[in-house]
Amino acid sequence: MLRSWILFLSYCLGAGKAFTTNSDATRKQQYQIQNGPCTYTFLLPETQNCGGPSKTYTEQVQRDDPVDWNRLEQLESIIENNTQWLQKLENYIEENLKQDMVQIQNNAVQNHTVTMIKIGTSLLSQTAEQSRKITTVEAQVINQTTRIERQLLENSISTSKLEKEFLQQINEINKLKEKNSFLEKGIEDMEGKRNTELETLKEEKEELKKLVEMLAKVIKEMEQQVSSTSSDNTAMKQQQQELTNTVNNLIQTISVTRQGSNSAMMQDNPDQLIDCAVVFKQGNKKSGVYSLTIPGTKQQFKAYCDMGTDGGGWTVIQKRFNGLVDFHQTWKNYTMGFGDISGEHWLGNEIISKLTQEKQHTLRIDLMDWEGNTAFSKYSQFSLDGEKQNYRISLNGYSGTAGRTSSMGQTGGDFSAKDLDNDKCVCKCSQMLSGGWWFDACGPSNLNGIYYQQGQNTNRFNGIKWYYWKGSAYSLKATTMMIRPANF
Repeated sequence: MLRSWILFLSYCLGAGKAFTTNSDATRKQQYQIQNGPCTYTFLLPETQNCGGPSKTYTEQVQRDDPVDWNRLEQLESIIENNTQWLQKLENYIEENLKQDMVQIQNNAVQNHTVTMIKIGTSLLSQTAEQSRKITTVEAQVINQTTRIERQLLENSISTSKLEKEFLQQINEINKLKEKNSFLEKGIEDMEGKRNTELETLKEEKEELKKLVEMLAKVIKEMEQQVSSTSSDNTAMKQQQQELTNTVNNLIQTISVTRQGSNSAMMQDNPDQLIDCAVVFKQGNKKSGVYSLTIPGTKQQFKAYCDMGTDGGGWTVIQKRFNGLVDFHQTWKNYTMGFGDISGEHWLGNEIISKLTQEKQHTLRIDLMDWEGNTAFSKYSQFSLDGEKQNYRISLNGYSGTAGRTSSMGQTGGDFSAKDLDNDKCVCKCSQMLSGGWWFDACGPSNLNGIYYQQGQNTNRFNGIKWYYWKGSAYSLKATTMMIRPANF
């Protein structure tokens, strides 16, 4: 529509110029319209300058033909029309420009709004992405925190269990300390009794010595009297009777001191070999395997007899020296015996019990370490109760070179094996230390433990140990346990 108005105005102005072609374009009046940043310039038609004074002009006009006035009126009418059209055009332009400006402003606002919306959308997308990342990180942190809390809880539970076990171990250690104190006290009492007995024996020995000297003097006096008074038979008989009584009293005193060395215990049946002492007394003095008979029965068994150690006559009940026999056996095997009689073996608790219940026996234990050193422990009184009493051990009268104190533990301990626990410890010593033994409370010895070869025999608490000679972590090379009658 705006273009049509401009074309129409151009037509009108062109028509006006047809009548003013000779006019000076530079003298024409200019009309400018300012609308925002734009300026619109219009050339308005003017009256043509005739170059003369107005009077001359008027007079000339008056002398002209009337047709000129019509033309002038026509021109004025055209100018007036052009002016009106210009006014309309100005108004139209102002209205259209105002609409265009509003449209432009709206478009600018819309474009700005779209841009802001895009920016806002981008920011929202970035914010959503950051929120998603933050949520992911929070989830990871929560998972990590949960895992750490769970680990802390597990560690706390483990720590509580360890604390309980540690307290239990402390209680066990305290119990062991109490038992050890009790054992040490018992050992001290035994040493005191032994010292007292030794003092008593020394005193009896002195008394016997005095009696022997007195007897010698009496005999000498009697000989002198017999030689000087050979005719006096009555006096001599009386002195002989006194001498006989004195000798009998001396024999009785010696018999009491030797504790049960009466003639009744010396009566062995030569036809029934019940132990190696009988074999030795019959003249068989070569060490080796012999067939013996269980006392009170006709049941025979084989045993190795040691005829060279400490006077001979020893019945070997245990022997270890090469580790070929496994000593981690059941109760039944320890009862009946196992191994090779001429090599490593255990004679059997039932046979040992029968032998030691028949008469009082002595126990000797020979030991050897991996450096070639030897030692022994000897007990003047040794016996085993029957199976109903769990082969309870009885020991007394310790002597030897394998420690200042006995490593056999407290007398009265029951025998234990891997399938029958009779010790005084909740830890089951036979399974923890291996083998069958009189463990008591996992005491200071176990000659039936695991056999460790040289180089592997240290720091072994389940090996062949004898505490008061080599400590609790040294496993020995060789051991021999053997018995014989105390009156041998």
